[in-house]
Amino acid sequence: MDPITTAIIAALTAGAAAGLTDVTKQVISDLYGQLKGLIHNKFGKDSQISKAIANIEEKPDSVGRRETLKEEVASAKVDQDPEIMKLAQQLVEQLKAQPGGGQFVQQATGSYIAQAGSGATATVQVNQPDKD
Repeated sequence: MDPITTAIIAALTAGAAAGLTDVTKQVISDLYGQLKGLIHNKFGKDSQISKAIANIEEKPDSVGRRETLKEEVASAKVDQDPEIMKLAQQLVEQLKAQPGGGQFVQQATGSYIAQAGSGATATVQVNQPDKD
């Protein structure tokens, strides 16, 4: 997942996380607001990327909305804007610095990727013959 989509989804997920102080939640909220505002300013509030952000805010657990956000980030080339990337990275770093922050942020790029959390396993099998 690209860094912009990762930052947005992680920030939305962290907002509901237990164990974060009010100050920490405010810092994350402020950084998220800055990121969203910068995207709105650069691409327009009526742009597809801005609409995708609004949609994911309504249902952050929706796989379809996450995919749409990822597609819109790629389509608008949001992840190629250095100012937006810098702010997204600041947000991700703030999330990672929190207790359990590593579980908020997982990022993988490429094909045939499997990810698993702590104590779990994941495998990818590509073009493997059936073992009958």
